[in-house]
Amino acid sequence: MAQDGGLPHIGCRRDECVKARENPALKRHVSSLAIVDAESGQHWVLDATPDFPAQIAGLPGTLAGVFLTHAHIGHYTGLMFLGREAEGAKGVPVYAMPRMREFLTNEGPWSQLVSLHNIDLRPVEDGVRLNERISVTAIRVPHRDEFSETVGFIIAGPKRKVLFLPDIDKWEKWDRPVEDVIRGVDRAYVDGTFYADGEVPGRSMSEIPHPFIVESMKRLEPLASKVRFIHLNHTNPALQKGPELGAIQKEGFAVAVEGETFALD
Repeated sequence: MAQDGGLPHIGCRRDECVKARENPALKRHVSSLAIVDAESGQHWVLDATPDFPAQIAGLPGTLAGVFLTHAHIGHYTGLMFLGREAEGAKGVPVYAMPRMREFLTNEGPWSQLVSLHNIDLRPVEDGVRLNERISVTAIRVPHRDEFSETVGFIIAGPKRKVLFLPDIDKWEKWDRPVEDVIRGVDRAYVDGTFYADGEVPGRSMSEIPHPFIVESMKRLEPLASKVRFIHLNHTNPALQKGPELGAIQKEGFAVAVEGETFALD
């Protein structure tokens, strides 16, 4: 549930980072989501994080594909573990938007994954039907798109739907009301990178324009029971037990817990 750098965070001397180095139980992996289909014995992973090996190790069945939201380090660099220096995988389907596919095809070392056929790049922009039970739809969102587009995903199962949206700029920059999107799903895992303004000392938060959790709670209060915050920066106090986490829970929201599940049927 952590942001791209995870917890403990490199260079961090804060108490929570120091304690997480001393006690592995306090470590938090970078945000990712898995679709597990017990009927087919397959799973798909949404975002290949730097923690990719540990995250897929706990999943049942076989890896049937990877969906990428965008080209920031916490969301695609785990693909390196599919390369010949690691697993040496054969044709793992990787679903991505056009600029993301172009980036992986033309920029080394990622291009080697393509040329050696460790991964098989596939389009996601028109939606993907995994089987007769599960489909995945990409939705474009505004973000810092230096190397690729940015998307979230809606996963639809036999009866229920889930939104996975780890990265977005401020809600008001989106060309659609976030409320409408969340009303259309049963569970929403959304960007909770920062709790409030001023969280990163010595740096303007406008340089990293994520929705603050306090803003999201005010805006999404009628939908609170559906919302789980993910992608929390190591500075975010909601990563720890304390008043901020308590305030989130009091309002009916939640911070996602690693390993939690949600049935689509």
